[in-house]
Amino acid sequence: MTTRLSRRALPAVAAAVLLAACTGGGGSTGAGASGAESVAAAEAAQSAPDPALRSFYGQKLAWAACKGAPRTEGVDPASVRCATLKVPLDYADPSGATLDVAVARVGAAEPAQRAGSLLVNPGGPGNSGVDAVLGGQRDYDGPLRDHYDIVGFDPRATGRSAPVNCLDDRARDSWLTTDTPGPEHGKLLADACRAKYGTLLEHVGTRDTARDMDVLRAALGDPRLNYLGLSYGTYLGSVYAEEFPDRVGRLVLDGAIDPAKPIAETNIEQYAGFDRSLRAFAAHCAQQSQCPFGKDPDKAAGRAADFLDGLKRKPLTTTGGRVLTSAAAWAGVMDALYGDEGGWDGLAAAIGRAMNQGDGDYLLAYADSYNKRGGDGRYGAAADAYTAIYCADGATDVPTGDALRDAYARMAARAPLISRHEPAATLFDPDCRSWPFRSPEKAHPIASKATTPIVVVGSTGDAATSYANAQQLVAQLGNAVLLTREGEGHTGYGHSACVRAAVGAYLVDGTVPAAGTRCASDRG
Repeated sequence: MTTRLSRRALPAVAAAVLLAACTGGGGSTGAGASGAESVAAAEAAQSAPDPALRSFYGQKLAWAACKGAPRTEGVDPASVRCATLKVPLDYADPSGATLDVAVARVGAAEPAQRAGSLLVNPGGPGNSGVDAVLGGQRDYDGPLRDHYDIVGFDPRATGRSAPVNCLDDRARDSWLTTDTPGPEHGKLLADACRAKYGTLLEHVGTRDTARDMDVLRAALGDPRLNYLGLSYGTYLGSVYAEEFPDRVGRLVLDGAIDPAKPIAETNIEQYAGFDRSLRAFAAHCAQQSQCPFGKDPDKAAGRAADFLDGLKRKPLTTTGGRVLTSAAAWAGVMDALYGDEGGWDGLAAAIGRAMNQGDGDYLLAYADSYNKRGGDGRYGAAADAYTAIYCADGATDVPTGDALRDAYARMAARAPLISRHEPAATLFDPDCRSWPFRSPEKAHPIASKATTPIVVVGSTGDAATSYANAQQLVAQLGNAVLLTREGEGHTGYGHSACVRAAVGAYLVDGTVPAAGTRCASDRG
């Protein structure tokens, strides 16, 4: 099963921009390509896990300029290239239909020091690795970009790789913001996805994507996979290590999830983390000169939750006629709680404007960020990709009967404020109960036999992926070490220079962080 991150988990690196489609057409190979890559790709074809996959493993990527790629100061435009990777739709039937996977690469800044490719995944599931690389090129400045081609790809069902987008924008507005979802809410989306995408939904799970990553590794000419996975990307990296232990190079898994937890337990733990963060945020607000929740830090979170829940009875009409519902307001709060304390004052101001002035515009903007709604009212494929991938991985773990009643009770006990507005929406996020397809995936401990140590990064105040998850993943992987960041916010790489330095030293030089290493956040 895939663990859920946030349904819209924010990457730790800079927010990705939406770009026009990458081309996989002809053209020169671009920066970072070499004759050695071609030799390595040919060797990979001969060592494909299945002889029927040799044509995929032996393919040569046709790198070309990326359409619409932003120019970044200090980055040579000639080093920014896009391509298309061909993979089988169904790995059990390699001679059947194929999928095109979008890939982007920023070539190593110091070609003479180039050590190969570093594949990055920004999380989700549903976030675009192409956008993360093209829109966040400077996030890897320093040793990583000096030594590596930074490579991102759009996993199946996301971005430019057979994107799954089941509802039109108007229907999605209503679907995301309704305060009375009812039992047919999940079925409406499931039926729409089945009607539009049919059997594709059977082949968008994480294990399929992990196999795509190995094909990409071979096409890039790398004998082993070097990888930086954030949030959901830690699950993808873990599955890769389980599936291809002999191909594991240097893997960093930041914002870890525990593959052994079933759906209900994962959701309960995550919402418990957000409940804790909500209380920390409200207590911080109560200590400021002006706080819409009052001056008592013990009561502030309850007052905030009472207002947000109260929008069920009295929603706010915003500019342009849109409505701030309770569901939308809570989504906005969740969006802000992915960040660290630096965003708390802005969130308090947005809630305060809604509480005291009836102005819901600012809080609705947070909700739009969480739901990936653009300024033009259009949604990307991330929302439905999240559901499609998550349900392909974990729909068989949905609790029923006594297990369901117990799950509701534990959710209410561990996340009383943040789950009470709609318990079903928190426990079933997303709702896989009506999903048309199931995979054989089950929650289970990931035990990799990789000989190369894996670095797992955990943040003590991470609401979306708990610090306990990182500890548990390290124990499961066996040959792994935990790097700890002290502080709030989701993932560590984007919040701590200390973490970035340790990750860089490991990926570039192979220097494994010493056991017990702890880093402070940039905000102290």
